[in-house]
Order: sequence, then structure tokens, then C-alpha cells
Amino acid sequence: MEHEHELTIGALSERTGVATSALRFYEAEGLLHAERSDGGQRRYTRDAIRRVSFIRVAQQVGLSLEEIRAALSSLPDSRTPNQRDWERLSNSWRPRLDAQIVMLERLRDRLDGCIGCGCLTLKVCALYNPDDLAGERGAGPRYLLGDP
Repeated sequence: MEHEHELTIGALSERTGVATSALRFYEAEGLLHAERSDGGQRRYTRDAIRRVSFIRVAQQVGLSLEEIRAALSSLPDSRTPNQRDWERLSNSWRPRLDAQIVMLERLRDRLDGCIGCGCLTLKVCALYNPDDLAGERGAGPRYLLGDP
């Protein structure tokens, strides 16, 4: 017998804006739990709306599924985050967001210049990165990673 507080996968998808395939994936990854009806259909409690929203925000912050799983498993009885949980977890993401903001601002400001990748293929790289000094600091876009 279906209860008012239970949601089908379609209803949860509609409420969260997350595709049903993603909801099934979250369930397979242990991030979301569904009960089964007598007919074998998934049924979610209403707190799944908040849980899915939490997962999506965590993904937007840049957390991996493993980090999201760890955050959710840090909650007593694997409950859906409440206000206090959200404050604690979101505050722990603040340094990551600050670093991403700095990186995006640096990318925006240097988008038309050298990124310090060590490619030495652009004519201007000899000016921005003479003798591939950026390459001595390591692989990747050194200037965008914060190297001077």
C-alpha cells in the first residue's frame, strides 16, 4: 500500500530535477536508499528530496562521489543532513570553494595569455615563460595553479 510520504522514482526526479538514471546510480553507489513496493518499484521517503539536493550541491562544489559518501556516512544512522549537519559540512567545503574562486579569477584574468604549461609552442611563450622556467616547477598550467 502506497503512503502519502512515499515518492516514486519519477516523482523524486521531477522534484529534484535529477534524471531517474542518476537516481538509480546514486542508489547503486550507496548514496540514496529506496524501499521496494510489493510490485518491486522504488519508493523514496520525502527526505530523499533533501538528500538528492545535498548530493547535487556537493557535486557542484567539486566533491567526488567518494567524498560525498564519506560526508553522508559521517551522519548518525546515515540520516539526511539536518540544519546543523549542513552547516558543519558546508563550512568544511569553504576552503575548497575559496580556492576554486581564486583559480577561476586567475583563469579569467589570464585567459588570453600564457598559462605556464611549458609547451613553448606559442611565439609569446618565450616572453611569458622564457627557457621554460614554468616547466621546472612541475607539470600542468603552473601560472594558473598559482605559481608566480
